Amino acid sequence: MHLRLLDLDDSLHAQSTLRDSAAWTSVQTVPMRDLAQPLRLWSRAATMQQARARLAETARGAPAITMIGSGDFHHLAVLLIECVREPVTVIHFDNHPDWVRWAPRWHCGSWVNAALQLDQVAKIITLGPCSDDLVRPQLKGGNLGALASGRLVLLPWQHAPSRVWGALADGAGHRIQHGHLAWHNLADASSADNVAFVLDQIDTQAVWLTIDKDVLPESEALTNWDQGQMPLRALLDLIAGIGTRKRVAGADICGEFSPPALRNPLKRIESRIDRPQRDADAAGLARNEAVNRELLRTIWQAAA
Repeated sequence: MHLRLLDLDDSLHAQSTLRDSAAWTSVQTVPMRDLAQPLRLWSRAATMQQARARLAETARGAPAITMIGSGDFHHLAVLLIECVREPVTVIHFDNHPDWVRWAPRWHCGSWVNAALQLDQVAKIITLGPCSDDLVRPQLKGGNLGALASGRLVLLPWQHAPSRVWGALADGAGHRIQHGHLAWHNLADASSADNVAFVLDQIDTQAVWLTIDKDVLPESEALTNWDQGQMPLRALLDLIAGIGTRKRVAGADICGEFSPPALRNPLKRIESRIDRPQRDADAAGLARNEAVNRELLRTIWQAAA
């Protein structure tokens, strides 16, 4: 398995120990600083095409794990999944569902909808959200149609029932009860039971893992976004358990901390409104590197 580091925001440059976290076939850094500002948070299609071409130049005949940087760039995962040449189920770990229908197509909060349009994507299973995005999700643009169709399965780590209006079908991760989505919360079961439940939802032989470290609590990682409650141990157990039965076609990891320093005024406004304003310290950045090493090692073993 190859390791690919995208140099978008300098968040990975100092994490020198990632290169020896597993026996990689190759390790490559992809220079992309010139595209960072137009890509961050959201992007025009023309810039995404430039990013697509840049990534194509570095393709080494996957599987590969791609380290993206900040969660502000999570929409680049779609460009990576595009390269899969077989039916695949996307296993998405995140504190946010990233399913907003009225956001731009290429947006870190809407990329799930773009991924669902790919012919090779059979289903997306989102694991771990705890965020307020699930409070009255219709009013926030949540793609409940995908949820009702079964193309999208959403399993929070822990979340109260979500108020909805109108008819909506039950799904693998939710039931409609008295005008609310009652969620199947992962925190209520053991890791072994959660692995078995998730595997039951996967109909393909291959999976793609996409991980935003904001699914973890702040005590375990430091990101640019509000963070969830899924323990690192639970995340690692799910990856390892899925890997025992399914082939890992590729993976990406984001959720590094990096100061946005946005030049676009609209992006600066969104950044201030939508996320907590925090600073990094050396201990927080060290935690990120340690977590990345564990994630990389676990994915590498799962793909072996």
